[in-house]
Amino acid sequence: MSEANFYGILLIIVTNIDSKFRISVAVPVFNEEGAVSSTLNSLNDILQKINIDYEIIAVNDGSSDKSGEILKGLSIPNLNIIHHAVNKGYGASLKSAIKEARYPWILITDADGTYPVSSIPELLEHVGKYDMVVGSRNGKKVHDTFFRKVGRGIVRKFASYVSGAKIQDINSGLRIFKKEDAEKFWHLFPDGFSFTSTITVASHVNGNRVKYLPIDYHKRAGKSSIKPAKDFVGFLSLIAKLAIYFRPLKVFIPAGIFLMALAVVIVMGGYLWRGEILDATFAVIFITGVQVIIFGFIADMIVKRFYNN
Repeated sequence: MSEANFYGILLIIVTNIDSKFRISVAVPVFNEEGAVSSTLNSLNDILQKINIDYEIIAVNDGSSDKSGEILKGLSIPNLNIIHHAVNKGYGASLKSAIKEARYPWILITDADGTYPVSSIPELLEHVGKYDMVVGSRNGKKVHDTFFRKVGRGIVRKFASYVSGAKIQDINSGLRIFKKEDAEKFWHLFPDGFSFTSTITVASHVNGNRVKYLPIDYHKRAGKSSIKPAKDFVGFLSLIAKLAIYFRPLKVFIPAGIFLMALAVVIVMGGYLWRGEILDATFAVIFITGVQVIIFGFIADMIVKRFYNN
């Protein structure tokens, strides 16, 4: 974002935003000694220019470097620091911050300098019109590896299928949402990196209004604690669990149809290539497919009954 555009948006925010608007900023910190000071100071500078009440909650998640000492040395008036004795995870850090938050809106961002704090005024411009505003990492300058882009794209497509919404960035760490909405989905939030994915899918399935705004994504300062292959499998597993929780038919019906089709292919293949009809194999797989679909309808009725109650 150019300096002229930034100050133009800032002027709109200062002019139009409700002076009673209050927001708590949650910043997880784990071994970010190279960027945490500049990130929090820049964040504070941006928020000071806007006509709102705010607090910054930094959660030192058991850092083994000098992050904790740096946090203690910062002279930011509205800064609240939470210390975890051991590393609990990204989601656990956000949950600790949200529990302590005094204000009804929550802004989350990372301490590693990857997310541009200069984009925050633009996100704030849409608060109130939407229940959640997400900084989508498809701006002009996005630093990311090819494999992470592909993996994120697969997860995003799967999540879009489950939620029935066009999700542009499922796990962006720069977003604004209501504290009360986070509390609704509290029992679903894991302690790891899947917090953002969970609240994205849950918000869409719950019918919340979600706005995606393109942002840049910078190269991080320091080493990432994300393990691409392991986290990719974890994200897919999480989306599958959320699908079963919210939209079970989206999982059970395709799985059941697949098994029934597989049974037909097996019986035809046995007859054409071996001259045999594998009737027992066909029966077991086909009936399993039917049972899976029935389980899906039962799960769907349970989910609907739960929401009606």
